[in-house]
Amino acid sequence: MARDYAIYDVFAGKALAGNPLAVVFDGTGLDDGRMQAIAGEFNLSETVFVFPPENPAHAARLRIFTPGRELPFAGHPTVGTAVALAERLHGGSALDLMSVLEETVGPVRCAIRLAPHGASFAEFDLPRASERLAGSFDPQAVADSLCISAADIGFENHRLSVWTAGVPYVLVPVRDISVAAAVRFDSQRWMEAVGAPTSAYIYCRGGVDHRAGFHARMFAPDLGIAEDPATGSAVAAMSGAIHHFDGLAPGRHALRVEQGVEMGRPSHIHLHIESGAAGIVHARIGGEAVKIAEGRLLL
Repeated sequence: MARDYAIYDVFAGKALAGNPLAVVFDGTGLDDGRMQAIAGEFNLSETVFVFPPENPAHAARLRIFTPGRELPFAGHPTVGTAVALAERLHGGSALDLMSVLEETVGPVRCAIRLAPHGASFAEFDLPRASERLAGSFDPQAVADSLCISAADIGFENHRLSVWTAGVPYVLVPVRDISVAAAVRFDSQRWMEAVGAPTSAYIYCRGGVDHRAGFHARMFAPDLGIAEDPATGSAVAAMSGAIHHFDGLAPGRHALRVEQGVEMGRPSHIHLHIESGAAGIVHARIGGEAVKIAEGRLLL
């Protein structure tokens, strides 16, 4: 059976930047093992398989696979697939529309702005609020796993912590961009330092691009990803850390996180946080996506 697919560069406004994503438009009849094998064949950080929605009012049901395993939720697959499905349905129209994608974590509401030429934009409401998980780590052991100094871990009020908005991450704040650039990730030492197969999200204030409020890198040996150029689910998790450590005042906060700079694939992830007196009221993540390839799987 032939199945159409497309590859998008996500969280970037031009080709060959951001995070590449494969979207297989019809996953009907594929079992778990087959989807995992196809994701391994593409060998991108994520591959999405599209199915008919359980709720006919929704756009589609998605299953998301890394080269190593399935994920319940991920940011760049949500943005990229929302754009891919809208472009497939509406061609080269300039159009604003809403859709709901069913993911394992739950329904995800998306807003899409289609561009007739170039990159389109999509953003989604976080399907789950970020929450802090229990976790206590030895800064020296974490620093050794990153090949940096323990003195470089932490800035202002930000400290080592674990957060999740569907996928857990150990968040490692570092002093500045020079420290982030110096990181050399040792997966064996990382596992020994954190004691569980959890991905690392290293971040600092500022950015190479003056528009960025934060600069980040992500390493996920547990997912089969050596380094990821853009990780929406990590930024979703980090929204809780930003609110907690920065003590965000009630109101709306628009932030931008850059990632992938060290990989030569700069990405920009838009994060909008609506803060209330008791915590985050609402949060959204968005970014651009551009199609770079399309074809057919003969499977």
